[in-house]
Amino acid sequence: MKKLISSGSSFEKKLGYSRAVIVGNWAFVSGVTGYNYKTMIMPNDIFSQATNCFETIQKSLIEGGFSLSDTVRVQYTLTSSKLVDDAAPVLEKYMGNIRPAATMVIANMIKPEMLIEIEITALKN
Repeated sequence: MKKLISSGSSFEKKLGYSRAVIVGNWAFVSGVTGYNYKTMIMPNDIFSQATNCFETIQKSLIEGGFSLSDTVRVQYTLTSSKLVDDAAPVLEKYMGNIRPAATMVIANMIKPEMLIEIEITALKN
């Protein structure tokens, strides 16, 4: 059985994807950028954007019956390697005790205000 989860983002409908897809014991959370989806405001700093990413991810996981501690894989995409040190405290706060397999990529985003995107895969034992 497959469950689709939406954050209400206009990007989901426009680009044809779900915020998360739950299949059995697996949760696949699409790349999440730093918008506050309640206000649709994008903060200017990487620390706030990364925090917003994890808050959106947690909400999606909880809606699917998972928790952040079920994370087994994470991919971080940042727009510059210069942002890594400023993002690190947030990554440690949310992933430091979980320690999933991780990849970090430096790439452009679809909007210039986006500094980070985080994608998570979770498995419930």
